[in-house]
Amino acid sequence: MSAATIDAKSLPVPSVAVNPWLIAIVVALASFMEVLDTTIANVALPYIAGGMGVSEDEASWVVTSYLVSNAIILTASSFLAKMLGRKTFFLICLGIFTVSSILCGFAPNLNALLLFRILQGLGGGGMVPVAQSILADAFPPSKRGQAFAVFGIAVVVAPVVGPTLGGWLSDNLSWHWCFLINAPVGLFATIAIAAVLREPAKAKDQNQDQKQDNSFDFIGFALVATFLGALEVTLDRGLEDDWFGSSFIVISAAICAIAFVLMIPWEMTRRNPMIDLRMVATRQFGASFLVMLATGAILLATTQFLPQLVQQDFGYTATWAGLVLSPGGVVTMLMMFVVGRLAAKVQPKYLIMIGALVIAASMYSMTNVYGDLGFWFMARSRMLIGVGLPLIFIPIMTASYDGIPPTKTDQASALINAARNTGGSIGVSLVSNVLTHRQQFHQSRLVEQVTPSSPQYQDTLHQVTDFFVAHGNSPAQAHSQAIQWIGQQVQTQASFLSYMDAFWVLMLIALSAIPLALTLRKVKLGGPAPVGH
Repeated sequence: MSAATIDAKSLPVPSVAVNPWLIAIVVALASFMEVLDTTIANVALPYIAGGMGVSEDEASWVVTSYLVSNAIILTASSFLAKMLGRKTFFLICLGIFTVSSILCGFAPNLNALLLFRILQGLGGGGMVPVAQSILADAFPPSKRGQAFAVFGIAVVVAPVVGPTLGGWLSDNLSWHWCFLINAPVGLFATIAIAAVLREPAKAKDQNQDQKQDNSFDFIGFALVATFLGALEVTLDRGLEDDWFGSSFIVISAAICAIAFVLMIPWEMTRRNPMIDLRMVATRQFGASFLVMLATGAILLATTQFLPQLVQQDFGYTATWAGLVLSPGGVVTMLMMFVVGRLAAKVQPKYLIMIGALVIAASMYSMTNVYGDLGFWFMARSRMLIGVGLPLIFIPIMTASYDGIPPTKTDQASALINAARNTGGSIGVSLVSNVLTHRQQFHQSRLVEQVTPSSPQYQDTLHQVTDFFVAHGNSPAQAHSQAIQWIGQQVQTQASFLSYMDAFWVLMLIALSAIPLALTLRKVKLGGPAPVGH
């Protein structure tokens, strides 16, 4: 019997006969709600800033605080799930998340909102990794691929739905509903999970392992939490605070680096480390970890910057910008079930390579963006991403567990989810910097060509001036408007060129998954999936 799989006879049996698909739906619903909150507030930041009388820069901490607390709790989720039991820990996290969501909706000021967002991130961060272990116990081996497809819908589609839902709520109701909408869903999920979910029967050897692992690595947790928290702050705030021109970012980056350097020898020498770095150093799990980093970067970056592109350069409202992503979300949901079946027949490395090529093709098509493109061009690009993401997401989950002992799968789940979250932050930060610096570069190059002595400039100026005169403006007003119009065109073209550069970068990130996939070894197909304990 290999370390990656366990015999069906040795699997824990649920204590009651509950339809596993019912468990999958309610667990995925809770996970969907948690992942949704990583993006739903992004489009609401201007409304939050206006409603609370703060700058948009200050309001952006609403996103940063959630990401930081979410990253911190991920590292402790494995230990807490073992100590409290998965059901109990999941319900506690769900309860904290739901209550803090309500408090966010009624927050009287920004400081209170940030405090409640930290609590929301702490509650939500523990749910997603534990959800994978719950599904593994609830389903027989032959159905686990399809179960993880349901889970994949929650994790991959939620960031896509977030901007659409957040934009619609902010435009038509108020930003408060971006948080209050979690209340009825959270209450329903809590009642449903309490009713249908049962703790799996524990074998004697599992009980013995739990007793041996009962010591909490406080120093390791502090180092890992400090590293991830400081990394999230540095990535999320770096561009806005002028990177190393800001003493705050310098201090945050230094803390991140020191924690990382101290974390490696400490965790490598512990018997029961907070995170097992030896897993990340292995060929199979290490490659899976890096592919998930790239996947998180592409998922979050495209989800955030495609709506920004159509709002900024095409004049879409927040609602319509969100709707650009919706067809891709539908395609992703359908593909999850298709890939769930393919994963039982095709080696993960080949599916990952195909998915990476599909996403790269989508990014390449977006490198030809220009002002006359319509809604469906953008939507088709997102639909192509919706085909590629499931081809990476489900196989990488299968590959990452291969060779991991059953007692380590909870930690593997936490690490893979940490890779997705951290990769998303890296992707958003990277693309933000590419857009900012390349737009400045292209604008400076374009301005060099827009000189008053140029015949082309003078010809354009006269034509545009005549246009404004024909629409009832005086010659002086028309001349001024023509100059402003030319300046706007330069800025718009510089913006298009910077987005082209950003999509080139995302294409290269997608292609980087191909050599990583080639390093993955073959896994046993159609057999029992590893179970977390």
